Amino acid sequence: MKIFDDLTTTRRDAMKGSLGAASLAAMGTGVAVPVAITMASVAATTDAAQAQPASGGAASLTQPATNIDMHPGYARASAQMAYLWGWPMVNMINRRNRITQAPYPGLVGGILPAAPRGQIGMLHDYIEPSETFVTCPNQDVVYGLGFFDLDEEPVVIQVPNFGNRFWVYALYDQRTDQFGRLGKPYGTKPGFYLLVGPKWKGRKPAGITEVVRSSTRLANAIPRIFQDDTPEDRRAIQSVINQVLVYPLKDFTGKMKTIEWAKVTNIPAPPQDASSGETKWVVPEKFFDQFGEVLDNVDPLPGEEAMYGQFRLLMTLAAKDPELKKLLVETAVESEEKIIHPFFLWKNNGHAAGNGWNRSTNNAQWGIDYYNRTGTSKSNMFDNRPNETQYFYTDFDGAGGQLTGGTSYEITFPAGQEPPVNGFWSLTLYNDKHLFHANPLKRYSLGTKNKNLKRNADGSLTLYAGAKSPGGDKETNWIPAPDGTFSLYIRAYWGKQGILDGSWKPPVIRKTG
Repeated sequence: MKIFDDLTTTRRDAMKGSLGAASLAAMGTGVAVPVAITMASVAATTDAAQAQPASGGAASLTQPATNIDMHPGYARASAQMAYLWGWPMVNMINRRNRITQAPYPGLVGGILPAAPRGQIGMLHDYIEPSETFVTCPNQDVVYGLGFFDLDEEPVVIQVPNFGNRFWVYALYDQRTDQFGRLGKPYGTKPGFYLLVGPKWKGRKPAGITEVVRSSTRLANAIPRIFQDDTPEDRRAIQSVINQVLVYPLKDFTGKMKTIEWAKVTNIPAPPQDASSGETKWVVPEKFFDQFGEVLDNVDPLPGEEAMYGQFRLLMTLAAKDPELKKLLVETAVESEEKIIHPFFLWKNNGHAAGNGWNRSTNNAQWGIDYYNRTGTSKSNMFDNRPNETQYFYTDFDGAGGQLTGGTSYEITFPAGQEPPVNGFWSLTLYNDKHLFHANPLKRYSLGTKNKNLKRNADGSLTLYAGAKSPGGDKETNWIPAPDGTFSLYIRAYWGKQGILDGSWKPPVIRKTG
């Protein structure tokens, strides 16, 4: 079984009729323009309907003509918008294609949870620093991962009794929006939850606690279960995570199934090269070979119909014109560099949070916020909802200088001003690839999970970051950095009001040497 084959690039030849029409004159200028045009068109149609007899509504609108020879400038503008809009959804397709190659639930190369379609794999401890499946991994939780086709095969996800332990099952549709509300913040009860797709029409089977519907057939689950850094908690968590399972509805018996995740045979795979950064999930040269699958399987949100009509027209014409198809590929390559790549910088993510930090915006409930959806898909895919987690991140110190391992820094939370949370918080350090910097201490984050942090005499908490140890008893509060550039990242799980309303500000990062 070759788990790390080249990305699958299947294409569905189902160029359906256009779903709407709108001006494309400004499509290449920004993500908000097409929506504004669409809404203006809707408003104009509404006004006309008030003045004249109804004539069939949207179905009667003139659709894009297909007997045209689209000129390159228009095609490029349309292709550019398609690329930035569709990038997260093609990303999801390729992650699914890779992960579901697993022959059984387990860890690929002993590192990454994976499972066949309709199942889930679980870690039994923190994720290894060598993983490259996703940027900005978390070393406060035990993760799981699985992908599903919920119209083809509804699945049961088990919720064991987590007691007082924080947990949340993040369920994502193909747009990377979360669906369902399963977790401690929601008071979810232990039981069996049925995940279904948009076209599923069955009844809730006996023994199922609740039916949870995704808006797209492609979906995935990433459970997160808090674990502190003590050996005692690593042992205590095993019995509960061994009941975190997903399986097809046909295998449901009404009784909790168990897998001892720590004893599952690892799935062989070539070693990963973390120095290259995250796996390249979107290949620009192949993007438009996969884009049709997105249009076929992800229904438009309200207001997106006109955009879909333009994208379908583009795909229909490109299928018949090799020169146009070549132009689409060229545009994808250019867009990857000029539009997608800048999202890797934290200053281009979310909005300012104070003291040189940015914070996440609309995370995992993107709707038509294409800017932040695409930005997060590039920089740190699979956020939780804002009420579940808020993320604060920066590449710079408080004076605006780039964080670098050659300099030492301190981050002080005044007494009573650590992130106000009902769950937990942490400060994590990432290298220039947004991955962990492997270090002899095997320490990548500090926060609630750590039981030996040393506080200052006034009750404040100072954490240290840099390639050089701060020495003495300060080393307990130190996160080692690479010699080169790095970034810092605060997670606030299940935030209290100060996190939710933005009144809490992350601390200043000060250079000390």
